[in-house]
Amino acid sequence: MMTRRLLQLFTGLAMYGISLAMFIRAGLGLDPWDVFHQGLAGRTGLSIGAVVIIVSFLVLLLWIPLKQWPGFGTICNAVLVGLFADIGLALIPAFSHLGGQIALLAGAVVLNGIASACYIGARFGPGARDGLMTGLARRTGWSVRVSRTLIEVVVLGAGWLLGGSVGVGTVVYALAIGPLVQILLPYFMVPAAVPAAVPAASEAARTADATHTV
Repeated sequence: MMTRRLLQLFTGLAMYGISLAMFIRAGLGLDPWDVFHQGLAGRTGLSIGAVVIIVSFLVLLLWIPLKQWPGFGTICNAVLVGLFADIGLALIPAFSHLGGQIALLAGAVVLNGIASACYIGARFGPGARDGLMTGLARRTGWSVRVSRTLIEVVVLGAGWLLGGSVGVGTVVYALAIGPLVQILLPYFMVPAAVPAAVPAASEAARTADATHTV
């Protein structure tokens, strides 16, 4: 089980970074956080992968007042997504034809959904940005939806002011990624450890209930 979890975590994070590169090469707009990353990269001259890594660790500093602690997957996420984003940008060409851009955008959304389900399902802890959202919700009493919306509106606005790419891809991502991850997550969710004393039938029932809830 540990081998599967590690393989799923690393594969998911690699795919997530590649999907970010695909969004950029499609040239039709990025998700809110990556609008911010791209804007910072343009202003600083750093690669977008380097910016993703730096911002991830800066966001982790905001976990301290929220009394949250990163997991193994959180640290891997902070490093590997940016690393594979730069690898993807080195390998994937830019598209100038609208048909190619749309196909690349669609592929990026699907790959990002699979990647998210993979690393979330591995149960090694949330990414820095997801942890900020859930930590803020827990400490303030706001809903996760309100916390996420507030954070993403702020980073989207800041990224746009810095010159990040906002477009139809931004809207497509916002509308598609939630339902896509919800559909895919049950297929990638690693079952939680169950005490040996729990009967097999009870374990199966609980797993089914958890899958249905997701």
